[in-house]
Amino acid sequence: QVQFVESGGGLVRPGGSLRLSCVVSGLTRDYYTIGWFRQAPGKELEGVSFISTTDDSTYYLDSVKGRFIISRDISRVKGKHTVYLQMNSLKPEDTAVYSCTAGWTGYGPVNLRADFSSRGQGTQVTVSS
Repeated sequence: QVQFVESGGGLVRPGGSLRLSCVVSGLTRDYYTIGWFRQAPGKELEGVSFISTTDDSTYYLDSVKGRFIISRDISRVKGKHTVYLQMNSLKPEDTAVYSCTAGWTGYGPVNLRADFSSRGQGTQVTVSS
């Protein structure tokens, strides 16, 4: 069973920074796209940023490009990955619950068409003065 342990959310003022972490375990195959969704109250779920475990290629939502950076640790444990989302220059519109996800893609670059039905519980990020 795939498990997600997310941390790093909180309350921050506009212009501030936060770093989210996600430990994913229980993956049974090689080559995944791992990343973050977010959902604000009354809004649809949106993909924020993703990274490929094949080649570290990345994807960013247009509204976070230049402000957010996704990265990962090179895993020494089969089936386990740790992914980080460094969020800088935060804006009130970044306020949302951020949830971690992993989708199997096979060998290849980041792929947003992977099955992302498995997600963590999420961590709240609130940007407010």
